[in-house]
Amino acid sequence: MVRFDVPQIRGYYDRQTAGFIALGQGGSEGAIHRAVWGPGVTSREQAFHFVDDQIAQRLARGLARAERGAGTDRDAGAEQRDISPLVTPLHVVDLGCGVGGSLAYLAARLPIRGTGVTLSPVQARLARERFQALGLANRVSCVEGDFTHLPASVAPADVAFAIESFVHGSSPGAFFAQCARLIRPGGTLVICDDVRRPTTDPQAARALERFQRGWHVNTLITRAELVADAQAAGFLHEHSTDLTPWLELHRPRDRAISVFVALCGWLPLDRTPVAHVVGGSALQTCLARGWVTYELAWFRRTG
Repeated sequence: MVRFDVPQIRGYYDRQTAGFIALGQGGSEGAIHRAVWGPGVTSREQAFHFVDDQIAQRLARGLARAERGAGTDRDAGAEQRDISPLVTPLHVVDLGCGVGGSLAYLAARLPIRGTGVTLSPVQARLARERFQALGLANRVSCVEGDFTHLPASVAPADVAFAIESFVHGSSPGAFFAQCARLIRPGGTLVICDDVRRPTTDPQAARALERFQRGWHVNTLITRAELVADAQAAGFLHEHSTDLTPWLELHRPRDRAISVFVALCGWLPLDRTPVAHVVGGSALQTCLARGWVTYELAWFRRTG
């Protein structure tokens, strides 16, 4: 399998971000990840913020407990469910923040401090502009950096999350080792991304390869591997939710792209400017056939 180094990942997002915003249905929200039509979602805006809202609920519980006084009303169940902050406001770090859509959404609703980390200078500039325009720049910032080698300026976090960025990392071990240094004991790590499922289907290999090439994916692992790598770094796996049933997998645009890819399948499209389109089509196939799932995983930093 081909591997992508940091300059290649950076270049990919520098080139593609403008298109993601202009052509993606969540661009106006700063959401360049997938819409999730989960329970209670009634609009496209809500679908693009479904994962953000799950994180917001956890943050709100942690903030409420902090206001009441850490340790004064703690029980075993709450210890497993909620953040246990020592101070407020909570510091939230977005590992692979894109143009800052998720952090801006959270900071507009909750009294948190936030730091976004992205490899892309294009995305970092757009994120800072977003925070400034929304009046959040005094509490939320964005830095250029590799989340497997975080800049020293990034302060310890109560909560860190990675939405559709984990798969670009150089290795799961490097990602979790850095998270173990970043997140305070008792803090929360959230990963929302594609997870490989074991399969012996001979058709899977080509689709997975095209997805990984087109989207510059380095780390596509199973849930069991994800949990094992996290535990090795000192994280307790709380639970995972398969979000795949709530994705839009058969939109007219996706069907048209699939036809195009099928007709031009003999061409080396994964080495052209439309590689990300080919990769997206391959991912749709992988999700529809169960070779990949889109999952939301929660971990607690032990120690």
